Amino acid sequence: MKKKRIGTLLLAAALTAGMLGGCGNGGESGGSQAAGNGETGGDSGTGEPIELTFYNADATEDSWADPVALALTEATGVKLKTDYPVSSTDQKVALMIAEQNYPDMIYAKGDAGSLIEAGALIDLTDLIEQYGPNIKKMYGDELDKLKYSQEDPSIYQLSSYAMGGTSYKNSGTAQIQWAVLKENDYKIPKDTAEFEEMLRSYLAAHPTTDDGLERIGLTLSAADWHWMITLGNPAGYIAEGAPDNGQWLIDKDYNAVYKFRSEKVREYFKWLNKLYNDGILDHEFATQTHEDYIAKIASGRVVSLFDTDWDYADGEKILIADGKLDQTYAGLPLTMDENTKAPSLAPQGLTTGQGVGITTACKDPVAAIKFMDYICSDEGQVLVNWGIKDVNYFVDEEGHRYRTEEETAEADSNKDYAKNTGVGFHAYPFPTYGNGVVDSTGSTYTPQSKETVTASYNEEQKAACEKWGVELLVDIYPQPEDFEVPKYSAIWAYTKPVEFDEIGNQLDEIAWSKLISCVIGSEADFDTGYDAMIAELEKAGMADAEEMLTNIVKERVSLVE
Repeated sequence: MKKKRIGTLLLAAALTAGMLGGCGNGGESGGSQAAGNGETGGDSGTGEPIELTFYNADATEDSWADPVALALTEATGVKLKTDYPVSSTDQKVALMIAEQNYPDMIYAKGDAGSLIEAGALIDLTDLIEQYGPNIKKMYGDELDKLKYSQEDPSIYQLSSYAMGGTSYKNSGTAQIQWAVLKENDYKIPKDTAEFEEMLRSYLAAHPTTDDGLERIGLTLSAADWHWMITLGNPAGYIAEGAPDNGQWLIDKDYNAVYKFRSEKVREYFKWLNKLYNDGILDHEFATQTHEDYIAKIASGRVVSLFDTDWDYADGEKILIADGKLDQTYAGLPLTMDENTKAPSLAPQGLTTGQGVGITTACKDPVAAIKFMDYICSDEGQVLVNWGIKDVNYFVDEEGHRYRTEEETAEADSNKDYAKNTGVGFHAYPFPTYGNGVVDSTGSTYTPQSKETVTASYNEEQKAACEKWGVELLVDIYPQPEDFEVPKYSAIWAYTKPVEFDEIGNQLDEIAWSKLISCVIGSEADFDTGYDAMIAELEKAGMADAEEMLTNIVKERVSLVE
């Protein structure tokens, strides 16, 4: 409680400083029109933009010089000076807390709980009420879900994940080259046994690429944090049909279970062990760098993946640029058995717990909240998602936005498109509407719609849709209406107590190394190795973490019941 009181005093001081000094014109935003006229609190008092420091845990270098960044500054009077992690082991947030030295704004990702415990983030509730009409409009009835807890109903962050929307694209639970599907008359494997047989038969018939490279049946990226994406996450999707809750399974009574103790998940890893020993799974999957992983994909050697499109997109873009469309990937709704539903389109509601916050060190909290409110406005959403009018997008006679075919092709094939143009580069991790949500003109807030997705399909994708008799590739998946919407949001994003994170991080470190050992070991030793891993997880406090998370989930459910 002492930390909370300190945080409250610092908040009062910060708000007083923000409201009385450095607030520019001092007028309320009043939405995108007022923000566009500079009434944002972003004027430094010299007529120059105010520079706010921003730590982005998911960023790369950002000079704030691209066209969208410059337009944001023109509209808000704010420019961002972005800091970011230099490696996957970067401990910048921990160092900030130790030194009590914070940026003005921060996206701490999974470290937000530590900042809250340290009293480093201000409660945004009053700022939103006074200066955030577009924030309130975006979240609507979901705004209360941003509250930290029943005990502490503060809003410390705005969610970095989409509000509403429809999934017109999805990479599924597994990916396989179009060439393999064509050879199998576009058969959708009903389980892992059929998937495995497709891999084996294709490798036997086509052991090398046209360039003479040896084909790889399946590869993963597991030498760094990507293990969670390619080794950990697919186990829950494919084995349990569970949505993305990180390393956790949540049952119908809201009990949390560390997923690697699941018997079905164990069977999944036993299957990977067989694939490894039979030479189907890449023997370098646990040691290759992520750059090596992408390079293998770009070579066309890799027949299948267990990944998600944002993670392998750079490799696939090179294949597209080289005209090797049949070596790009079809997303499949793969599960271990035909009675398990692939959860790729399962709705999880607003993702909360990870987002952008304003720190107690912020030199101008009003400018910061107005900057985010502008991004939430219709004008701001169009800017960050579509880019510059008559450059990145155009408006037709009916008032609807569209991209030219050339712009769409550039966005799909150039891995530096977002960074160079700013289009999409500044949308995340700030709040955004989901794909398919429309504004007052009837245009979607993002460039992605059913029409744009189908129009962007290449010849491989069009042929598959025709063969399957569907409009969208995702139509082959179990649909959102096939699932119940849970009363809790994605568990991986929750802001959790430091005590829980300490145990959870230790569990993940154990699981990472031991799962790899189980997969690369002999088939005869698999069960012994897996049992040893479970025993080590139990000693590390797995049951305690499960109990803590169960209580957190049940508390979250009580907020919406």
